[in-house]
Amino acid sequence: MISDEYRYKILKLIEANPEISQRQIAKALGISLGKTNYCLKALMEKGLLKVKNFHNSQNKMAYLYKLTPSGIEEKANVTSRFLKAKIREYEILKIEIETLKEESINSLIK
Repeated sequence: MISDEYRYKILKLIEANPEISQRQIAKALGISLGKTNYCLKALMEKGLLKVKNFHNSQNKMAYLYKLTPSGIEEKANVTSRFLKAKIREYEILKIEIETLKEESINSLIK
């Protein structure tokens, strides 16, 4: 199972650059090449991505990734879910920061 965060980030990277390599995805996400491969395979099995081999001058055999119509729809859905999760995290952090500020002020007053 791929988290919404990785699903969102991978689909976003591929949409922006269909010729991106697995190594570039792994580096951009800060994950291993094996985990990247696992995530891409899972997205392909769900029908969200198509992959095609192509030849280019720099790399004898490379891949071209393309979001399927289902992939485009899933990217929109996962973007919404990911945004809601980040907003929740932000709200929790805001409360925590305010609490720490109050504790800091109170300890200075004492």
